[in-house]
Amino acid sequence: MRPKIRENSSRIIRHYRLRKKVVGTPERPRLCLSPSIKHLEAQVINDYDQKTLFGISTKSEEFQKKSGIKCTGNVKAAEAFGKYFAEQAKAKGILKVALDRSGFLYHGRVKAFAEAARAQGLSF
Repeated sequence: MRPKIRENSSRIIRHYRLRKKVVGTPERPRLCLSPSIKHLEAQVINDYDQKTLFGISTKSEEFQKKSGIKCTGNVKAAEAFGKYFAEQAKAKGILKVALDRSGFLYHGRVKAFAEAARAQGLSF
């Protein structure tokens, strides 16, 4: 009988498999999205230079003031965060990224974030 695999360990296996393919270059840095129960965090990373270009979170006061959203753990907040993130990335001169969803399925908050960022002009 096979031992049960926890959901989190399945995510970690997916994450390793995904990270073999997704690499951040200077022309197309990696957008690492890290969802938790209540918040989303996003970083733009250049893997060749091993530098984080910039990162923001739904915890930041700037985002919460601009969006006016108090509950940040839902799809509506993820859409607002995607729009905000794309605006900030364009201000830094980043237009193309490679999406690293950290092993999470492309569904719900991850999908809402990605589609909102694409709508604002960020290219994946």
